[in-house]
Amino acid sequence: MALKSTVFKAELQVADLDRGHFADYALTVARHPSENDERMMVRILAFALHAGPDLAFGKGLSSDDECALQEVDPSGVLQTWIEVGQPDETRIRKGCHRARRAVVLTYGARSVDVWWQQIAPQLARFDNLTVLRLSAEETQALGALAERSMRLSCTVQEGTVWLSAGEHSLQLHPDTLLSPNAG
Repeated sequence: MALKSTVFKAELQVADLDRGHFADYALTVARHPSENDERMMVRILAFALHAGPDLAFGKGLSSDDECALQEVDPSGVLQTWIEVGQPDETRIRKGCHRARRAVVLTYGARSVDVWWQQIAPQLARFDNLTVLRLSAEETQALGALAERSMRLSCTVQEGTVWLSAGEHSLQLHPDTLLSPNAG
Protein backbone atom coordinates (compact mmCIF):
# COMPACT_ATOMS: atom_id res chain seq x y z
CA MET A 1 0.00 0.00 0.00
CA ALA A 2 1.38 3.38 -0.99
CA LEU A 3 1.95 5.99 1.66
CA LYS A 4 -0.23 9.08 1.46
CA SER A 5 0.80 12.70 1.79
CA THR A 6 0.32 14.42 5.12
CA VAL A 7 -1.80 17.55 4.91
CA PHE A 8 -0.67 20.72 6.69
CA LYS A 9 -2.71 23.91 6.98
CA ALA A 10 -1.07 27.31 7.27
CA GLU A 11 -2.54 30.74 7.66
CA LEU A 12 0.16 32.94 6.16
CA GLN A 13 0.29 36.70 6.51
CA VAL A 14 2.74 38.32 4.07
CA ALA A 15 4.11 41.85 4.33
CA ASP A 16 6.67 42.16 1.53
CA LEU A 17 7.92 45.73 1.70
CA ASP A 18 10.41 45.10 -1.13
CA ARG A 19 7.62 44.28 -3.60
CA GLY A 20 4.83 46.28 -1.97
CA HIS A 21 2.75 43.11 -1.53
CA PHE A 22 0.56 42.66 1.55
CA ALA A 23 -1.92 39.78 1.78
CA ASP A 24 -3.19 36.86 3.82
CA TYR A 25 -3.23 33.32 2.45
CA ALA A 26 -4.91 30.13 3.66
CA LEU A 27 -2.55 27.39 2.47
CA THR A 28 -3.12 23.66 2.28
CA VAL A 29 0.24 21.96 1.87
CA ALA A 30 0.62 18.27 1.11
CA ARG A 31 3.88 16.89 2.47
CA HIS A 32 4.96 13.98 0.30
CA PRO A 33 5.93 10.83 2.27
CA SER A 34 9.56 11.24 1.15
CA GLU A 35 9.63 14.94 2.11
CA ASN A 36 10.76 16.15 5.53
CA ASP A 37 9.48 19.15 7.52
CA GLU A 38 12.51 21.20 6.50
CA ARG A 39 11.82 20.91 2.76
CA MET A 40 8.11 21.54 3.23
CA MET A 41 8.83 24.71 5.21
CA VAL A 42 11.26 25.88 2.51
CA ARG A 43 8.38 25.50 0.04
CA ILE A 44 6.17 27.61 2.30
CA LEU A 45 8.94 30.22 2.56
CA ALA A 46 9.28 30.21 -1.24
CA PHE A 47 5.53 30.87 -1.42
CA ALA A 48 5.87 33.79 1.01
CA LEU A 49 8.78 35.29 -0.95
CA HIS A 50 6.87 35.20 -4.26
CA ALA A 51 3.28 35.38 -3.01
CA GLY A 52 0.61 36.61 -5.36
CA PRO A 53 -2.94 35.77 -6.37
CA ASP A 54 -1.89 33.31 -9.10
CA LEU A 55 0.86 31.45 -7.20
CA ALA A 56 0.11 27.83 -6.27
CA PHE A 57 1.91 24.74 -5.08
CA GLY A 58 2.73 22.24 -7.80
CA LYS A 59 2.67 18.48 -7.42
CA GLY A 60 6.35 18.70 -6.52
CA LEU A 61 7.99 15.40 -5.57
CA SER A 62 5.08 13.33 -6.85
CA SER A 63 5.54 14.63 -10.40
CA ASP A 64 8.64 14.90 -12.56
CA ASP A 65 6.94 17.49 -14.78
CA GLU A 66 5.89 20.02 -12.14
CA CYS A 67 7.90 22.33 -9.96
CA ALA A 68 7.40 23.10 -6.27
CA LEU A 69 5.42 26.29 -7.02
CA GLN A 70 4.13 27.96 -10.12
CA GLU A 71 2.43 31.18 -11.03
CA VAL A 72 0.02 30.77 -13.93
CA ASP A 73 -1.77 33.92 -15.09
CA PRO A 74 -5.52 33.93 -15.84
CA SER A 75 -4.86 33.29 -19.52
CA GLY A 76 -3.01 30.05 -18.67
CA VAL A 77 0.55 31.31 -19.27
CA LEU A 78 3.24 30.13 -16.84
CA GLN A 79 4.75 33.32 -15.47
CA THR A 80 6.93 32.00 -12.62
CA TRP A 81 8.49 28.56 -12.13
CA ILE A 82 9.90 27.93 -8.63
CA GLU A 83 11.84 24.89 -7.47
CA VAL A 84 13.44 24.11 -4.10
CA GLY A 85 16.46 21.96 -3.37
CA GLN A 86 19.23 21.12 -5.82
CA PRO A 87 17.56 20.40 -9.17
CA ASP A 88 19.66 19.26 -12.11
CA GLU A 89 20.48 21.50 -15.06
CA THR A 90 17.92 19.83 -17.33
CA ARG A 91 15.07 20.57 -14.92
CA ILE A 92 16.17 24.19 -14.47
CA ARG A 93 16.57 24.65 -18.23
CA LYS A 94 13.03 23.41 -18.80
CA GLY A 95 11.74 25.80 -16.14
CA CYS A 96 13.61 28.74 -17.69
CA HIS A 97 12.20 27.95 -21.13
CA ARG A 98 8.63 27.40 -19.92
CA ALA A 99 8.27 30.49 -17.73
CA ARG A 100 8.96 34.18 -17.94
CA ARG A 101 10.82 33.93 -14.62
CA ALA A 102 12.48 30.95 -12.91
CA VAL A 103 13.64 30.73 -9.31
CA VAL A 104 15.56 28.05 -7.42
CA LEU A 105 15.62 28.23 -3.62
CA THR A 106 18.44 25.92 -2.62
CA TYR A 107 19.40 24.92 0.89
CA GLY A 108 21.69 22.68 2.85
CA ALA A 109 25.24 22.49 4.03
CA ARG A 110 28.29 21.47 2.02
CA SER A 111 26.24 19.68 -0.65
CA VAL A 112 24.97 23.06 -1.90
CA ASP A 113 28.56 24.25 -2.39
CA VAL A 114 29.36 21.18 -4.47
CA TRP A 115 26.08 21.43 -6.43
CA TRP A 116 26.60 25.14 -7.14
CA GLN A 117 30.24 24.71 -8.19
CA GLN A 118 29.19 22.05 -10.71
CA ILE A 119 26.07 23.75 -12.08
CA ALA A 120 26.84 27.49 -11.96
CA PRO A 121 28.68 27.67 -15.31
CA GLN A 122 25.73 25.98 -17.06
CA LEU A 123 23.16 28.31 -15.48
CA ALA A 124 24.94 31.61 -16.23
CA ARG A 125 23.35 31.71 -19.71
CA PHE A 126 19.77 32.05 -18.39
CA ASP A 127 18.71 35.68 -18.17
CA ASN A 128 15.44 34.90 -16.36
CA LEU A 129 16.86 32.76 -13.53
CA THR A 130 17.35 33.64 -9.88
CA VAL A 131 19.10 31.23 -7.51
CA LEU A 132 18.79 31.88 -3.77
CA ARG A 133 20.47 29.95 -0.98
CA LEU A 134 19.46 29.36 2.61
CA SER A 135 21.97 28.09 5.15
CA ALA A 136 21.57 24.72 6.84
CA GLU A 137 20.98 26.49 10.15
CA GLU A 138 18.19 28.59 8.65
CA THR A 139 16.37 25.63 7.15
CA GLN A 140 16.74 23.54 10.30
CA ALA A 141 15.13 26.39 12.25
CA LEU A 142 12.37 26.58 9.60
CA GLY A 143 11.73 22.85 9.90
CA ALA A 144 11.32 23.21 13.67
CA LEU A 145 8.35 25.56 13.06
CA ALA A 146 6.34 22.89 11.22
CA GLU A 147 3.02 21.95 12.74
CA ARG A 148 -0.07 20.40 11.19
CA SER A 149 -1.89 23.71 11.74
CA MET A 150 0.22 26.89 11.60
CA ARG A 151 -0.24 30.64 11.81
CA LEU A 152 2.74 32.26 10.13
CA SER A 153 3.67 35.87 9.63
CA CYS A 154 6.33 36.80 7.08
CA THR A 155 7.88 40.24 6.63
CA VAL A 156 10.41 40.93 3.87
CA GLN A 157 12.47 44.11 3.82
CA GLU A 158 15.70 44.82 1.95
CA GLY A 159 16.25 41.11 1.33
CA THR A 160 15.92 40.12 4.99
CA VAL A 161 13.04 37.83 5.94
CA TRP A 162 11.38 37.67 9.36
CA LEU A 163 9.16 34.66 9.85
CA SER A 164 7.21 34.09 13.02
CA ALA A 165 4.97 31.30 14.26
CA GLY A 166 3.40 32.03 17.63
CA GLU A 167 6.18 32.93 20.05
CA HIS A 168 8.91 31.65 17.73
CA SER A 169 10.58 34.06 15.33
CA LEU A 170 13.35 33.62 12.76
CA GLN A 171 15.44 36.07 10.83
CA LEU A 172 16.56 34.68 7.46
CA HIS A 173 19.05 36.07 4.97
CA PRO A 174 18.67 34.32 1.60
CA ASP A 175 21.95 34.64 -0.27
CA THR A 176 21.62 35.48 -3.97
CA LEU A 177 23.86 33.14 -5.98
CA LEU A 178 22.50 34.20 -9.39
CA SER A 179 20.19 36.99 -10.44
CA PRO A 180 19.12 38.53 -13.75
CA ASN A 181 19.98 41.91 -12.19
CA ALA A 182 23.55 40.93 -11.29
CA GLY A 183 26.11 42.46 -13.54
